[in-house]
Amino acid sequence: MEFGSDNVAGVHPAIFAAMQAANTGPARSYGADPWTERAVARLREIFETDLTAFLVATGTGANALALSAVTPPFGTVFCHREAHINTDECGAPELFTGGAKLTALDGPGCKLTLEALEQARADFVRGFHQQLPAAVSITQATELGQVYEAGEVAGIGAWCRAHGLRLHMDGARFANALVATNASAAELTWKAGVDVLSFGATKNGALAAEAIVFFDAALAEQFRYRLKRGAQVISKGRFLGAQMLAYLEDDLWLSNARHANAMAARLAAGLAGVPGVRLPLAVPANEAFVVLSGALHARLQAAGAHYHLWPGDGAGRLGPDEVLARFVCAFLTTPDEVDGLIAAARG
Repeated sequence: MEFGSDNVAGVHPAIFAAMQAANTGPARSYGADPWTERAVARLREIFETDLTAFLVATGTGANALALSAVTPPFGTVFCHREAHINTDECGAPELFTGGAKLTALDGPGCKLTLEALEQARADFVRGFHQQLPAAVSITQATELGQVYEAGEVAGIGAWCRAHGLRLHMDGARFANALVATNASAAELTWKAGVDVLSFGATKNGALAAEAIVFFDAALAEQFRYRLKRGAQVISKGRFLGAQMLAYLEDDLWLSNARHANAMAARLAAGLAGVPGVRLPLAVPANEAFVVLSGALHARLQAAGAHYHLWPGDGAGRLGPDEVLARFVCAFLTTPDEVDGLIAAARG
């Protein structure tokens, strides 16, 4: 019963097959291959605009390099306190921006609010003695599994434009967030004011493939130099292109995400009402955050369930004998696995 992360799932067979097919014969290196070209063309179709995109191998690389294009070394990025860029990327955003600061804010469900952003901006009154507010970064879906609706993104995007800031979206689970809304990919990003998107594929079926998607072409000027300096130019880039193309073709990325989301919803519904369980948050995407009694946590562990305990009180205060657990479903999660965990919880 593996619910620790969607990273534990392997590679989707269609993506593996695409990599094998790309392994025949020579191909131009450093991303100048036909698979990468077609993958970028497919991204343009999906997002309904003439975007500029670069393929990289890691989500941390995508986030850090994307932020380096919108934030000067003397700038600051407003993000949630629990944002991956603030808690799980070992200072990479600060490194690749050349020293920019992350200003961490609070918000329910790990979402940024306009009120929090305005209060933070109001604190920057010392001119050049402080950092320059340069960008906002939001996570889709958030670190507590919540989803920004298109209107929420548009509100933040409008606030950024009004105050001269750029908007970055960490879309490591963008597919899961997208299928949870009624919006199109365009409505959830550039039409709502997103300037640059870290578009994730690895958590949703790829081996190692992410895209840095610029909706403002001016931001992408000279970006290849940043990629090279950041060790994200892959010699045999065709294998990034093959992964991304297979991921996007026939909407595999959306079907994978729908399945993972459905498994998380099944899990949450099955756990609801079990003694010792509280569900403090909605489960719109593929992560279910569940408050467990200490006894139930011990029983699940003994039954072989693997999941992570989540720090902090982002889902509300915990009782003296309670823990907050994160259960993540992936494109490979089966109904039998979900039902097995529910049965173990019911005892």
